[in-house]
Amino acid sequence: MTTLPTTPVTRALISCYDKSGVAELATRLVGHGVELVSTGSTAKAIRDAGVDVLEVADLTGFPECLDGRVKTLHPRVHAGILADRTDPAHVAELDEMGITAIDLVVVNLYPFEDTVRSGACDADVIEMIDIGGPTLLRAAAKNHGSVGVVVDPADYDQVLAELAADGGLGEGLRRRLAAKAFQHTAAYDAGVSAWFQRDEVLPAQLTLAAPRRSALRYGENPHQAAAVYDLPGATDGVAIAEQLHGKELSYNNLIDADAAWELAIDVPAPCVAIIKHTNPAGLAIGAALEDAYVRALEGDPVSAFGGIVAANRPLDAATAARIAEIFTEVVIAPGFDEGALEVLTARKNLRVLRMPHADPTRPRRQVRTIGGGILVQEADVAPEEYDDWRVVTSHGVDDALLDDLRLAWTACKHTKSNAITLVADGQLVGVGAGQMSRVDSVRLAVERSGERHTGAVLASDAFFPFRDGPDAAAAAGVRAIVQPGGSVRDDEVIAAADEHGVAMVFTGRRHFRH
Repeated sequence: MTTLPTTPVTRALISCYDKSGVAELATRLVGHGVELVSTGSTAKAIRDAGVDVLEVADLTGFPECLDGRVKTLHPRVHAGILADRTDPAHVAELDEMGITAIDLVVVNLYPFEDTVRSGACDADVIEMIDIGGPTLLRAAAKNHGSVGVVVDPADYDQVLAELAADGGLGEGLRRRLAAKAFQHTAAYDAGVSAWFQRDEVLPAQLTLAAPRRSALRYGENPHQAAAVYDLPGATDGVAIAEQLHGKELSYNNLIDADAAWELAIDVPAPCVAIIKHTNPAGLAIGAALEDAYVRALEGDPVSAFGGIVAANRPLDAATAARIAEIFTEVVIAPGFDEGALEVLTARKNLRVLRMPHADPTRPRRQVRTIGGGILVQEADVAPEEYDDWRVVTSHGVDDALLDDLRLAWTACKHTKSNAITLVADGQLVGVGAGQMSRVDSVRLAVERSGERHTGAVLASDAFFPFRDGPDAAAAAGVRAIVQPGGSVRDDEVIAAADEHGVAMVFTGRRHFRH
């Protein structure tokens, strides 16, 4: 196709679900001598603005039908869009059929993703699968050598400015708008596909067309560019949280906020988690959130400075007042009462995130990049099979110890491997994260616990390959250990626990976190 440097616009088709700016656009297009064609509710909005518009049904001679499912799928529309203006045969064929070319297509689509996130029933979601809109966009974008295509109301002013300056749309603008239209329809189709595959974590074809939500100031370091994108089909998670207050979230904020929220909602009891560099610096349960926060902060008050705080219950004013006493980067909760927001928003730079409802056990995928490809796995969200836990030592555990072991095990699951966590009375008191040796993680957790390791319980994300880990734990006064088991030296490790009078529980499940 020979590209026209500037294409005049004499007829425009406008069909928009989001009618923001449509009335002004229509008014100004008519001011440039453009004839308007439109559909149903969009035509009404244009007409209500006092602008003449030709209904598509009058253009095609065929009424809208099937409750509006079929409106623009007609040769008089698509031939007018797809005709190559530089091909004399195409132009002659349009003349022979009495079809007027359409030079500008302005379309935005049914809000499929928003409908999914609203929790609508399947029938309502399916009605939001747009057919005519993507077809119009793809036709216009394919024929961008002759036709302008606009999918984003933010581009209206640029189109109008170029019309005013040049009397048409230049090649550069047409190409940019066409690329944007194809990106939009690709992401839209990916969202529909993801909804249909919502129960398939590892589908045969993984479609990851993801619209950019926003650019970030930079990535992990100032010399790295970064942005955050929406995953198709996502209905919860930090990426779509509502930010109620504070400055822009950074790349590292989002990584840490995700870690904090995932840990907090993994605990059934009222809980507060404090995260630093994706690892728990504090975690505690309590009858009230205020108590849980105070005890979480006691876990490691030094590391908590500049950390991320997540609560798994709506935040009250008393807890918010405690949080505001030290520098905190982000506060996350499923809700905030009026008093809590008043306290937190008084801190100018504090980011406050309200999270959508989340099911921590909902199957979902995790995606990571490697050189030349991506790795995809099921997220580690399957409910814990506590009934499968086995006490393997002669010393058993009572209900209080079992509760602490469960909390330590949950904290360990959210700590970088090799991971060791110490818990006492519903409070995380020591963490050993990311060490190359498991026994070094034990020693680090004990060291960071101060004197609180005596009488605590310990969790290990993977089995102990040698008895040195349990020996170090017992020397620190640990009362019970929970670990997956499965080492060739399990008998030696169990014997060490029995020798020290330490109870040991095998879970049969590992929680590596690389």
